[in-house]
Amino acid sequence: MYLTATVKQDLFSKHGFAKKKTDTGSAESQIALFTHRINHLTDHLKTNKKDYSTQTGLLRLVGQRKKLLNYLQRNNIERYRAVLTDLDLRK
Repeated sequence: MYLTATVKQDLFSKHGFAKKKTDTGSAESQIALFTHRINHLTDHLKTNKKDYSTQTGLLRLVGQRKKLLNYLQRNNIERYRAVLTDLDLRK
C-alpha cells in the first residue's frame, strides 16, 4: 500500500503543528493526510481517466479537506495561514 505507517508518521511530524508528533487528530495533521491522498489519487486519475469510483472518492476527500480548512479559518486564522503556506495550497 502506498500509505504505510512510516509515511503517515513523517506526514504528521512534518506538517502537524500539534503538541506531539504522534498527534493524528489535529486539523493540520488531517489536512496534510488528505492532501497526500488527494495528490496520489490525482496522479492515478491522470493515467486511468475512466476510473469513476476513484474520481468519486477524490471529490469526497476534497470536500472533507475543504470543511477542515473552513473550520481552521473560522477558529484560528494563524494556523490556517500556516497550513496553506506549508502545504502549498491555494484558497
